[in-house]
Amino acid sequence: MTSTVPEGLYYTKEHEWLKVTANTAVAGITHYAQESLGDLVFVELPAVGALLKQHKEFAVVESVKAASEVYAPVSGEVLAVNEELSSSPELINQSPYDQGWIAKIRIEDESELEDMMDAEEYEQYLKEIA
Repeated sequence: MTSTVPEGLYYTKEHEWLKVTANTAVAGITHYAQESLGDLVFVELPAVGALLKQHKEFAVVESVKAASEVYAPVSGEVLAVNEELSSSPELINQSPYDQGWIAKIRIEDESELEDMMDAEEYEQYLKEIA
């Protein structure tokens, strides 16, 4: 079985992922999250310049099944958002870790990364909640 959890990213129990480069990061929702939600039809993006608090809502993804909040994996400032999601929310379904990214964040406190899981820990977590 091929893993759907890429190495080198950080993960939350709320199924967000974070790719960190220096003090900035790209955030999105995991393959598990998008698959659980089903076909996405709308994404409410955060505003560029918004200040995020870890574990607080920063985006909303809406599918044919339900709307779901997306929580900030880390605190920081939104540097950019994926504007393509406004017209093509299905990018999250098609490519959750690449084209389906939601926001780029300047990390305020790198110690918050210590609370997140690596790929192996997240895979184990997925088995536990299955």
